[in-house]
Amino acid sequence: MLGFVACNNDDPSTPTAPTVSLSTSTAQDVPGANVTVKASVTAPGGGKSLLVTGGSTQTIDLAGATTVDKDVVIAIPASAVVGSTIVVVFSVSDNSNQNSAPVTFTITVGNPVITLQGNISASQTLDATKAYLLVGQVFVKNGAVLTVPAGTIIKGDKASKAALIVEPGGQLVCNGTADKPVVFTSAQPANGRDRGDWAGILLLGSAWVNQDTKPSIEGITPSVLYGSSKAESATPTTNADQSSGTLNYVRIEYAGIELTPNNETNGLTMGGVGNGTTIDHVQSSYGGDDSFEWFGGTVNAKHLVSFSAWDDDLDTDFGFRGNVQFALVVRYPFYADQSGSNAFESDNQGNANATNGCDFTFDGTGVTGGGHEGCTQAVFSNITVLGPKDVNSRTISGSFQNTMHIRRRTNISIFNSYLSGFTTGLRMDDDATIAAYKTGLGVLANNVLTVTTTGLIGSGASATYKEVGTSSGEIGVVYSTNTSSGDATAVKTYWNTVANDNSTFFPAAVATQWSATAGSPVAGAILPPYAGFGVPLSSYWGAGAVGAYPTNPDFSVGSGTLATGADYSNAKFGTFFDKTPTYVGAFGSSDWTDSWTEFQPGVKAY
Repeated sequence: MLGFVACNNDDPSTPTAPTVSLSTSTAQDVPGANVTVKASVTAPGGGKSLLVTGGSTQTIDLAGATTVDKDVVIAIPASAVVGSTIVVVFSVSDNSNQNSAPVTFTITVGNPVITLQGNISASQTLDATKAYLLVGQVFVKNGAVLTVPAGTIIKGDKASKAALIVEPGGQLVCNGTADKPVVFTSAQPANGRDRGDWAGILLLGSAWVNQDTKPSIEGITPSVLYGSSKAESATPTTNADQSSGTLNYVRIEYAGIELTPNNETNGLTMGGVGNGTTIDHVQSSYGGDDSFEWFGGTVNAKHLVSFSAWDDDLDTDFGFRGNVQFALVVRYPFYADQSGSNAFESDNQGNANATNGCDFTFDGTGVTGGGHEGCTQAVFSNITVLGPKDVNSRTISGSFQNTMHIRRRTNISIFNSYLSGFTTGLRMDDDATIAAYKTGLGVLANNVLTVTTTGLIGSGASATYKEVGTSSGEIGVVYSTNTSSGDATAVKTYWNTVANDNSTFFPAAVATQWSATAGSPVAGAILPPYAGFGVPLSSYWGAGAVGAYPTNPDFSVGSGTLATGADYSNAKFGTFFDKTPTYVGAFGSSDWTDSWTEFQPGVKAY
């Protein structure tokens, strides 16, 4: 007889309890972001599940694995409070229903906005997926490059009057595209933004300025000097090819502040910037002063948009000698500066006195002796100005002044441009400036000028609109001057010189003023000539409210008299200019503002 006895040692042994470890115990990210952490599981008895609790609950099947790594994605709620923490607990159960010790993972909810402030002294590249806020005066220092990729949005803080100042030797490189422009805008919420919410971009370099010593850029404290001046024995070619970076497909919105009279920042201020800099496809909207202002330098630019500026659209000073081709100006009828708002304002300096390299002599009939190479002598071509007054009956701010205000020995040239919508056409302030144009130092040629004048000769229905100003600085006439005589005949004579090939249009009499509807508001009123040019009346702001300009306007000119007639034969056209367009103004059959511009930024959700 045999007997068998079972020993307890023959029972299956209980497996070791499972464990879980994490690749890191902490993380930080912003509301709405996902955080990923690796969980490493060891389960000798076969893993059953990985349980994740905290924030949201996840149960991950381990399918009996004895060792396994799992990448676990944890979503931070969009409503999470900045600065709070989220504690996530990991634990494992095995097929023997044993549980691991819990392991915690702590997520700190970070601020979704990255603050830029103070000095940027080392090169830095931003991330288009992040949000940025400029606080106070932010300086890109000599030797540093701030690179901004396509699609990046940078907001300016209102309370601190934020400004981005690129000092000489620093660079701002904005690599926007038509589909993903770089946007600098107000930090105020939609429907709460206004001009002057922040101070704008100040791009500075070391190229020519016609001053005795290096000037300091307006609106910035402590002062920042720029350019190369007489004190450095500079000439107009000094550092001409210097680069302050690249602005390609960029929007600048609600920027520019008038701190004190004649002490302002603009949408884009350029001081002593060289032509190694690229400026192409840049829109300045709802600026608190000028849209674009150049203080000396040689920088070139193409495809600029000045939209609803407060003061001037294109302002040149201190011997600026760059080139600009293709620019659009659109003005809102009730936004204008008390100093007097113009489409073009061109100076040599703050008065008509001789300056470094711009000391020619006016002998009463023309220019004799001295130099002119240091004068402001930029060349503009293919500009379209759609001013605030589309028809004579349109009410506009009384602070609007001139389509072109040319003064103080400036020698700028304007070619192949459509200039319209202001109550005064061309104003040349002083005898020296007029003489400079008579002798060809500056050239205004092959342009179409329309003026909705307000000055009258006579009264009643038989009154005629005044063409030539007869008092100093007269507004509301086609031609104006600020010479002691006040007689603008010389200005008219220059503009209408046959060789200049300019065309001028203005209503001849009150009874036949321009109206949106023929015969209204006075009998005999006629439609303005815009349709014949190929420019629809709807391109002007007209009677629309401040935020009512079309979302996607079409500025193309496929037919009409502006579609042909461009002339690039003047010696002032250098290699920078595209000489193939046949059209006068900024547009031919295509509209280069498509995709990248924004004409209703006030309601844009950034």
